[in-house]
Amino acid sequence: MKQNSLKDKVVIITGASSGIGEACAFAFGMAGAKIVITGRNQDKLDVSKTKLEAKGIQVLAISADASVIADNERMAEIVLEKFGKIDILINNAGITMRALFQNLDFDVFHKVMNTNFWGTVYATKVCLPSIIENRGTVIGISSVNGFRGTPARTAYSASKYAMNGFLESLRTEVMKKGVHVLVACPGFTASNIRKNALTAHGSVQGESPRDESKMMSSEEVADEILKATLKKKRDLTLTAQGKLLKFLNKWVP
Repeated sequence: MKQNSLKDKVVIITGASSGIGEACAFAFGMAGAKIVITGRNQDKLDVSKTKLEAKGIQVLAISADASVIADNERMAEIVLEKFGKIDILINNAGITMRALFQNLDFDVFHKVMNTNFWGTVYATKVCLPSIIENRGTVIGISSVNGFRGTPARTAYSASKYAMNGFLESLRTEVMKKGVHVLVACPGFTASNIRKNALTAHGSVQGESPRDESKMMSSEEVADEILKATLKKKRDLTLTAQGKLLKFLNKWVP
């Protein structure tokens, strides 16, 4: 990837203190972009900021909860004051859950929807005027669960279906204004999101039940997202398993 392929572009990445979000910060930053990372934990953001700056990447870290409208509004105001524009928004902030619906507390369902779906809606809404002005890009980090629901994933699947529908509809509204909308479905990725999966009653599950060593790395996913952004792809589905699931769901549901 060319070092300056995104020179002077301003890229906001929500939920970027670890996993795919942090990896995207490195990938887009090394391509020349000015990076804005957000997250709820300022200490973790500061660690990521230090690592990014060590690579010569210009980075701004903003403590913000994706599920809170006011935090998103403040985020956009800070970025526009600092850089004067927003070119690319990567809606990455997300949480998952693992529990049968019959056992699932409503609070957990709301928490997943508020972060994964409403977080995408809020961030996109506040950043869109500048993105339209700069003929930029809106990216949603979705999931194969966004087109195929699986057991014990009702809230997560619902949030990703909703995200996909929102971004698909948005695309038809802004495409003639020069705005690129990308929906990226990474498939199973070695990331903290599974380790932080919520149980039926909202506690954090802890260890991932899957073998992370056999999964695609966050860095590999970030590189593919960067390539898809530069090529202005509409959709990106990663891993052979994810592509197979998408194919089978279409033809043999």
